[in-house]
Amino acid sequence: MGLGVLGRAAAEALRDLGFAVRGWSASEKAIPGVACFAGPDALPGFLGACEILACLLPLTDATRGLLDAEVFSALPAGARLVNVGRGGHVVEADLLAALESGQVSAAMLDVLGTEPPAPDHPLLRHPRVMLTPHVASATHPESAARQVIQVIRRHLDGLPIEHVVDRRQAY
Repeated sequence: MGLGVLGRAAAEALRDLGFAVRGWSASEKAIPGVACFAGPDALPGFLGACEILACLLPLTDATRGLLDAEVFSALPAGARLVNVGRGGHVVEADLLAALESGQVSAAMLDVLGTEPPAPDHPLLRHPRVMLTPHVASATHPESAARQVIQVIRRHLDGLPIEHVVDRRQAY
């Protein structure tokens, strides 16, 4: 879920490793070798064949709470969830119910809805949940510096700046 810069890179890497990859996003995308789905109407068809659902969506009003009981029930029984997006995507009570029923067999979460979580948070010690400390990706100073320099050069040359946040979309 999510075929922006990070999602597209993940989809292409998985495709190149030989996985059958499906991607869903708010707007139409075309990625060679990836079955692409777009918009709310396409979500059920996308979910129906996802053995592993990876979420790399931005957190917006439209995506907050998107990973809920309805989404989990649309997945094949025993599917797995990987959320490296934001904690606000997951309705945690619905995920717990899906884990207990076996509808979702495992989850890997990079972040929870409240950080830091309370010591007694039910997902912290769940036997089929792996939590990482919100480090799904790392910024490398050398590559970040090159990107900043490139943006400054484009601006000074009067060229359009790439990857600008569209405040209307919230990402």
